[in-house]
This record gives sequence, C-alpha cells and structure tokens, in this order.
Amino acid sequence: MNRLYFGDNLDILRNRDYMPDESVDLIYLDPPFNSNHSYNVLFREANGTAADAQIEAFDDTWHWGQTAEQTLHEIAATAAPHIVEMIQAMVGFIGRNDVSAYLVMMTIRLIELHRVLKPTGSIYLHCDPTASHYLKVVMDTVFGKENFRNEIVWKRASAHSDAASKFPDVADTILFFARSAATPFSPQYGSYDPDYVAKFYRHDDGDGRGPYRLGDMASPNPRPNMMYEWKGYPCPAKGWRYQRTTMAQLDAEGRIFYPKRPDGSPDYSKRLALKRYLLERKGSIITNVWTDINPLHSADNERLGYPTQKPLALLERIIQASSNPGDVVLDPFCGCGTTVCAAQKLGRQWIGIDITHLAIAIMRQRLADMFGDGVQYEVIGEPVDVQSAHALARQDRFQFEWWALSRVPARPAGGKKKGADQGVDGVTFFVDELQGKAKKVVVQVKSGGVQANMIRDLCHVVEREKAVMGFLVTLFEPTKPMLTEALAAGYYHSPGWNRDYPKVQIRTVEELLSDKGFDMPPSNVTYERAERVKEQAAKQGKML
Repeated sequence: MNRLYFGDNLDILRNRDYMPDESVDLIYLDPPFNSNHSYNVLFREANGTAADAQIEAFDDTWHWGQTAEQTLHEIAATAAPHIVEMIQAMVGFIGRNDVSAYLVMMTIRLIELHRVLKPTGSIYLHCDPTASHYLKVVMDTVFGKENFRNEIVWKRASAHSDAASKFPDVADTILFFARSAATPFSPQYGSYDPDYVAKFYRHDDGDGRGPYRLGDMASPNPRPNMMYEWKGYPCPAKGWRYQRTTMAQLDAEGRIFYPKRPDGSPDYSKRLALKRYLLERKGSIITNVWTDINPLHSADNERLGYPTQKPLALLERIIQASSNPGDVVLDPFCGCGTTVCAAQKLGRQWIGIDITHLAIAIMRQRLADMFGDGVQYEVIGEPVDVQSAHALARQDRFQFEWWALSRVPARPAGGKKKGADQGVDGVTFFVDELQGKAKKVVVQVKSGGVQANMIRDLCHVVEREKAVMGFLVTLFEPTKPMLTEALAAGYYHSPGWNRDYPKVQIRTVEELLSDKGFDMPPSNVTYERAERVKEQAAKQGKML
C-alpha cells in the first residue's frame, strides 16, 4: 500500500510499525535549507534561545536552539561512537549556528534512514554548495565511505546574478550512496549530441538501417588462431577480433564495411571495418554531470508553484537507475510530491512524508490530476473524525487551518504572521464557462468559539476582496444568528451555470469530513493542474 504521512519525518521513521528495519529499496531526499543567505549569516553563532529547527512548506530554515542542542545530546547518548565523534567534531569546528543545527538534525534522520534501507538499497541526498561538503562527511560516517558511489552535479540554471565576487552557482549536488557492495545499479542512457552524431555517424547505405560509424575489427592483442585472409583482405598484424564463423555471420548480415576504390573495385590496402548502427545503440551513457534535465520554469505545464519543486525527469532517472518495478521508494521530505508521482508512474510503491498539511493537500491533488482515481494510497496523520480535528487544532492552529482548507479545497492566502491574513485564511476559484474568467471565493477557518459577528465580518471581507462568495469553516456548530446572517447575505448568480449559489456559506468540520462541501460552480481552478500521465507499470504488489 502506498502511503502519505503527515508529521515530523523523524517521528515517522522511528515508528517501526510504519517503517520496519530494512524495508525500503530507494530513498531520495531534498531536505530544505535556506542557502540564499551569506555564509557570514549562516555561520553566525547562535544568540540566546533562537527559534528551534523547523521545516515548513515555504519557510526552509534551520536554527540553533533548544531542539538542536537536545538532538546533539541524544546523538551523543544513543548513536554509534564513530557517529558521535563525527558530529561533535563538526559542531566544535563550525560552531553553534544554522549550519551546525542543520547537520545535527540531518544526522539523526540519516541514522534512521540507514536503518530502514535494505542491504541492496540506495540513497540519493539532494543538496547545494552551502552544506554539500559537510553532508558528504555525515553520509560517509553513517553509510560508510566505502559505499559512496557518486557526487552527481545537476545543472539547475543557465545563468545567475551572483557573479560579482565568484563564479555563479548554477548547479546542485546529489550525493549517491549504496547500502552495501551488493546494491545493484542500472546504467542510464540519453540522446546523443547532434554534433557527435554528425561527426561520427557519417555513413548510410540507404538500406533503412540508418547511419552508422566504423569500428575496428583488428584484435588489440596477438591471436595466432585468428590469422586468416578474408575475401582478399589481408589479416591485421595481430589477427582479427572474430573467428571465421562469426565473420561469415557479420558478412551475411551486411555488417562489414569493405573499402573500395573510386571505380568500385575492392581496396585491399585498407582495413575492413565493422558497421555500428546508431539505431542499435542505447544512447549516450549518462555520467555524473547532468546537463540534459532542465529546471522548471513558471511557464512549464509541470510547474505547480511550489518553490523547491524538482523536474519529474530528474526523479525518473534516479528511480530507474536504482530500483525495479514493485520496489519501495521513500521521500522523507516529499514537498509537492515529485518523487511520489515519479514512483507511481514507473510502477514502484512509495512512501511520502511531510510536516505540513499544505504539502499533503498539494500531493493529493497532483496524484488525482496525474493518475485519476486509479491510484490507491493511504494518508496517515490527518484528522479522520471531529475528535482528531479538535486535537490538531489544540496542537497547532495553523496546521489545522491548512488541513481544513485542503478539505474545501482552497489554498492558503498568506503566511503565519499574526494579523497578516486580514480576514482571509484561504482562497478558491471557479470559472463561469460563458465568461471564462476566474471568480474568487474567500475562505475563513475558525477553530474557536462561534458568533454572529463572524458572518458580518466575512461579508465585509468578501466586498473588500472583490470576491463573489465567502465560505466559513468552523470546528463548532454555528449559532442560529450566524445562519440567519448568512442567509441575509443573498445569492451569487452564475451566468455560466444559470443558477444561484448562497453568497455566504458555513460548513462545520464534521460536514466536510462527511464530504458535504460548499455549494459552488464545479469548475474549480484553485490549484495548478499537473499533466495527466500513463503509468508505465500499473501492477503493484503488496507493500512490506
């Protein structure tokens, strides 16, 4: 069963009911880190009790604080001695700052990722020059320096504006480690460079087999039993590469190039050559420098607006190189779900973990857009009843808000700063088909007490935001005065659907959980739509 987990990936990874030992074939992780700051800022000593390390959908920051200090202590008390020695030396050298907090938090997670990876598994850690050299040391220590396979360089940009004092940074680093010497690998091939093809595949007999290049048929080492004349062409000094029977087969297949003079007669002064057809080649072998996968731009159909979204082709290459259909792929920082979707497309089983309900909502929408209703998966950690919704609201009001918005569905309207939303927690859009213009609906989420002035305030927000409707999600049952105020707001008439919709509507969390959504035109365009794809291997076995 494919799974999405909401929560801190460390908690999920440590739960052996969720993540048994040696249960995963491939791990890809792109842990967030804010490398836009200068090194002077990142390496500044922590001052007082700074905010604890956090991962949020659009706030990729780690800071040294109480959580980092406690995690360092936990590593020292529980990890293997060589790991303890490494991380203590790192912190001692770097100091207590954002970089060391990041490395401490990554170390304790990499220990768990090592535990869940099969002996034949692989792990790819995506990072940038800010901390890649430190992460390499951490990976060497946790996974074993003998299991290092590659430092992959992915060119993610063609130009950059940071050239004032250095060469511009246009590449990311992907650290590839095997779990053991038994870890398999499938070489990947790409298209040949057109200039290379034009230069080397210069011959074409016009027989439908396409262009070919010439290969040497002479043996590189002395082979006395291969010393024979072939159709008048003398034997090379060290003999042929092939026995007579093989030569006869190659000749019958038209694979031998016979040099001729301008008049068409055989030119016995020149060597025979083997025809190597372009169409029979797998392609150009992919090296550890990847320049053929373009980063995503705002105009790309694949783009969902997620700031750190990676191209689907990038994950497809990794998954095809280091897993087989039916294998289990894990992404513990899955964000908008590129790894999950690539795994689904290629017939792998998958596990995605993220700490925000916003990311889970985006992934659910993306899976539905790309694969329809056919993809089967389970979401663990989301509220499933009113009681668990109350628990989430008590634990984290903003996560409750994001989760409630995902049930509308609506996208968050702003960040977490107090007062920044100005009465708008989320927005959703629909299109009136006759007009073709997206209409805005504002959404408010209330996890506390309910009263009639909330509806009056929402009406003012609808007017101010030039929205056509306003929705209110409440954790508690609305009062009768609230329902009366909502009815008094009137209706929005949809010319495209030729019907009226209540302008202000209220839904409780219980109603949303029972799939009683808001009444609005069905042409919802709230989220960017992912392109529909066909799965390459639809059959999936039972997981774990």
